[in-house]
Amino acid sequence: MAKKVLVVDDEKLIVKGIRFSLEQDGMEVDCAYDGEEAYNMAKATEYDMILLDVMLPKMDGFEVCQAIREFSDMPIVMLTAKGDDMDKILGLDYGADDYITKPFNILEVKARIKAIMRRTSGGRRAEVSETIIEKGDLKLDCDSNRLYIKGEEVNLTGKEFELLELLVKNENKVYSREQLLENVWGKDYPGDVRTVDVHVRRLREKIEKNPSEPRYVHTKWGVGYYYIQK
Repeated sequence: MAKKVLVVDDEKLIVKGIRFSLEQDGMEVDCAYDGEEAYNMAKATEYDMILLDVMLPKMDGFEVCQAIREFSDMPIVMLTAKGDDMDKILGLDYGADDYITKPFNILEVKARIKAIMRRTSGGRRAEVSETIIEKGDLKLDCDSNRLYIKGEEVNLTGKEFELLELLVKNENKVYSREQLLENVWGKDYPGDVRTVDVHVRRLREKIEKNPSEPRYVHTKWGVGYYYIQK
């Protein structure tokens, strides 16, 4: 079954070029030219990948990414013309899976897309047994990717849940950022360990009463992260 990709950019020549190249690889490609249109299309269709430009009319790429993350974990790669690291980190902080800086090589874009699709095409989630994990006041429903703390549901993205699930299943084991990147994002993931730091920070903001004094996900300075309830 052909993979469905949404390409979002207000520069029509860029969209045309990406669309042509992806269709040559047998993918189905939809196009949007502003943030509002992109959000509506993502709401109506479950895409295997969204290529999302940062600078867009109506809603910028970060706003679109954040809005999509309210209802879906479909992979999002941000396209940014800026080389500033803060823009890239901000993109990940809003829930993007990766970023590509313009000008880019279309072969690099296709390689990133294929790597992320391999890692998100049902592999890891299909391997996880249908089970409930209860640790203290945390309850994880691994079949439906739902987290409950003291009976109250906490909404997590797919990657946030996978990260927490791995740590909870291996209580008190310290994982380096590189190990977490490989276990949760996969060996083919082209991003770097800053992705882990961003997701841990966002996870703590959702599950910790005081993220600077965590009860669940802890830092072993100079080593990595681990789970234990305190």
